[in-house]
Amino acid sequence: MGNSLPFALSLPSEYGQDERARWPLLLFLHGASERGDSPLDLVAHGPVKQIAQGADLPFVVLAPQCPAYSTWAAEISGVYALLDEVIEQHHIDPDRVYVTGLSMGGAGSWCIAARYPDRFAAAVPICGSWMPEAADRIGMLPVWTFHGEDDQNIPIEHTEKVVDALHQRGNQARFTRYAGVGHDSWTRTYDNPEVYDWLLAQRRAA
Repeated sequence: MGNSLPFALSLPSEYGQDERARWPLLLFLHGASERGDSPLDLVAHGPVKQIAQGADLPFVVLAPQCPAYSTWAAEISGVYALLDEVIEQHHIDPDRVYVTGLSMGGAGSWCIAARYPDRFAAAVPICGSWMPEAADRIGMLPVWTFHGEDDQNIPIEHTEKVVDALHQRGNQARFTRYAGVGHDSWTRTYDNPEVYDWLLAQRRAA
């Protein structure tokens, strides 16, 4: 199945200066409010917003857009096809491909990490709901997940269950809980340089 999703793609300022260089790629999955057919809507949150505001992130950032009538869980095959196309057409380090997302995109991050765990070096799902049974598929993939303790949209218990299942299987997934924070646990997360540093320190296992 090929890709038919609209998307935004951002290259670091130094991309292309050294043809031998291979760059890390960050796949970003947006939340439900940014669904549609205009990639300009993707500047609302996360890495795409930071880039639009002038940040020069040290990744190739790929941000597909989910159709208005759909969810990431239904579009994962298309997302994966797009990811393959971008990796093939750009100078990407296949051992440094990461996924992150917020809310519906947090669920999408769990979903694609479980479907294709061997593709990614790490995952950063933010306030997303997914099935704890996915821990078997995610395996030892490095995970750092975030959730607000006062989230009324997607209660923190959704993340707790997945993290508990990962820990039971020996995955040392990191879990940051934000006391007093509601659904928007992504702004604080993406504004934290340590998150990007942690991602860059992860490489795909042999």
